Amino acid sequence: MQLNLETPDFDFVLRGADGRVALVNDRRLSRSFIVSARALVEDWPVTDVRTLEVAALAPLLALEPEVVIIGTGASQAFPPPATMAACLSQGIGLEAMTNAAAARTFNVLAGEGRRVVAAFVLEGAPLAEPGNG
Repeated sequence: MQLNLETPDFDFVLRGADGRVALVNDRRLSRSFIVSARALVEDWPVTDVRTLEVAALAPLLALEPEVVIIGTGASQAFPPPATMAACLSQGIGLEAMTNAAAARTFNVLAGEGRRVVAAFVLEGAPLAEPGNG
């Protein structure tokens, strides 16, 4: 069997994420952030997806996504209905899932060339290296 190393044709790859830390390329992040295939926005001021306000979506929507993934931390939670409706009313899909699942989903969609933007809610200082799952 022949194996070939394929390098992604996008700038940012999520190597792992949990509720406290994420690894984007070789950069370790411990504060909430936003990522697309071509942009990384650090220090997104969101600490709880359940209270995510519509205004906090502005930096995500500025990246012109077709789908938004919200990494909700170590466990799955959902944003308020008004926040979800703000995306849906513009024809933008919004999915909420754990950070680990969001990292995997982001990489798959970015690898397919989709206009995906992911936002990750991180709970604070890192305790351990993130895993892939």
